[in-house]
Amino acid sequence: MNKYRDIVGRINYGLFLAVVFLLPFPQICLRYACVVWFISWILELRWLQKPAITLQLSTIKTILPFILFGLWYVWKGISFFWCTDTDAWSWHMERFLTFWLIVPIGIWGVNEHYNWRNVGLTLIIGCISAVVFYLILMTILHVHPSWAAQLGMPAEWTYYDSWRMFFKENISFVKHRLFLSSVEILGAITAWRLFRKQWKILFPTLAIMLSIIVLSDSRQAMISAIVLAIMEFIFALPEKHKIRRSIAIIIIGIVLLGSIFAIHPRMKDFNYGAFTEIRKVDYNHDVRLLLWSFALQQPRDYMAYGLGAGQSTPYLTEKYRTFGYDYFADAQLDSHNQYLTEMLELGIPGLLFFLLAWLSIPLCAPKQNEQIAWLFTVLFILNMFTECMFGRFCGIVIWAVGLVTIYLSAPADTDV
Repeated sequence: MNKYRDIVGRINYGLFLAVVFLLPFPQICLRYACVVWFISWILELRWLQKPAITLQLSTIKTILPFILFGLWYVWKGISFFWCTDTDAWSWHMERFLTFWLIVPIGIWGVNEHYNWRNVGLTLIIGCISAVVFYLILMTILHVHPSWAAQLGMPAEWTYYDSWRMFFKENISFVKHRLFLSSVEILGAITAWRLFRKQWKILFPTLAIMLSIIVLSDSRQAMISAIVLAIMEFIFALPEKHKIRRSIAIIIIGIVLLGSIFAIHPRMKDFNYGAFTEIRKVDYNHDVRLLLWSFALQQPRDYMAYGLGAGQSTPYLTEKYRTFGYDYFADAQLDSHNQYLTEMLELGIPGLLFFLLAWLSIPLCAPKQNEQIAWLFTVLFILNMFTECMFGRFCGIVIWAVGLVTIYLSAPADTDV
């Protein structure tokens, strides 16, 4: 039996490395790797090795984030009793099943083969490989636009004045640019922590990974990268100067971000006094702000306990058609804001529970991983303002891998 567990344990660890490597690649590959990884964890029978969980304070603190996210998933399941579109509820619960499946892994842990430095190196290699892959792919499609049809891409998408514009507009077809940038940011943080004293390795590695963020032209990703870089600088300060300089840097950061938003063309004509006003806009101009306005039209519809899991998109689709935005309805656009989506589906109580689950990640993290826990949490918290990070399977897997890495890594090799 021990030999069997050792073999399956090595397979399980190898599959986890595969999942980590595939994080920046198209999610269809990631989906299968993640499912097989979880199945191999079950076959390893770790849940039989430690059948009794001692309710010590340290144990409860370690598993609390996993349990909170699991209970959040259960609350989504209970919302079946007041949802109106049961098919949307079923599809939503199936996609979010990872939130519940990760709970037993959080309780029983992973095997001794997991080497967290190697996990970090795998993430870095995956991020660099993805940059090379997407650059080659976009170049080929730019030179041979007819090949795009074989991938199901509209032919008109391939004709742009500049190669950079082509990359910006089309990368989300194979990998949503904010999710790709999020993984690249995590890869850059990992590279900084592993190679900060090896400049010949660090500089080209960071240059390659950060280039994808610039090419994708995702403003949210750039803001997230800047904020996390500031946090890393604060973490590196001597303890006696940390509080004073942290406050100064935070103030400077707020002023800079405020200035950017104040002068940005999309924000100049925005009517803050009538945030819920539905107005005619051109596509790609103030679209997210308009989507948020739709979501905030009638808060009394969902404030108390929500519409139910998976009900936000059908609800918004009806609103789009009511106001004549048939394109939005046909595309079934979500709110592009995870917080609004949670409030639509679970009400204010569900949103507060969701925020509590997220805050538990850095607050309950092991001391040696506290910094990386804050960086991971802040990255998601920022990106969830402009995108439903759990609206795609890859966002859920990034969350699951991050949680496993933060909480289940051994103290001896956790600097990732």
